[in-house]
Amino acid sequence: MIKVMLVDDHDIVRTGIRLVLEKVSGISIVGECSDGREALQMVETAKPDVLLMDVNMPGMSGLEATRKICDIDPYVRIIILTIHAENPYPKQLLDAGAQGYLTKGCAAKELEEAIRKVYAGQRYVGTDIAQQMALSMLPGGKKDSPFDVLTSREMEVMMLLVRGKKAKEIGHILGLNDKTVATYKYRILEKLDLKNDVKLTHMAIRHGILDPSEVGGSE
Repeated sequence: MIKVMLVDDHDIVRTGIRLVLEKVSGISIVGECSDGREALQMVETAKPDVLLMDVNMPGMSGLEATRKICDIDPYVRIIILTIHAENPYPKQLLDAGAQGYLTKGCAAKELEEAIRKVYAGQRYVGTDIAQQMALSMLPGGKKDSPFDVLTSREMEVMMLLVRGKKAKEIGHILGLNDKTVATYKYRILEKLDLKNDVKLTHMAIRHGILDPSEVGGSE
């Protein structure tokens, strides 16, 4: 039996996935939670084989949670779920330890296939996402996201910055001191050729990393 855990801040999404997977032989739902921080706690008690992780959640993001969960239990297989095929940072999520990548609009059969494949130790990228990645590499194809130049850790800091987190808050969440957070912030702005946090927030919104409703106060 493959034990699956669901992490998504929308109840209706978790309910829909649960109803789909409850009909699949050999797969069992062992836990559900609505944010990354709760997932860190639950993964130690639920002991899932496969975790379905939303990308954009309030508080701890899917990227940050993926990294931390992989540190806690390297045997958990994580499949990232995203609304759009043209997600701006698949490379960082896969580098952080995710083994799978799917859109929430995928067919039930593909979700089942992805779960079985990552459980078996393989990687799985949804057909629509794979197509977008392939098209971006063709001459004249859509350019990669500007955020591709950032490391996984820089992405974590950036995602907290654009949500209005202060340096001390970011340091507490990521286990960094204020000076290190400031260094990361400088590198992020330099790599993206931006002047300040406001420009960074606008870029994050344009590329689908941040929903305008999530914007907090600036530092």
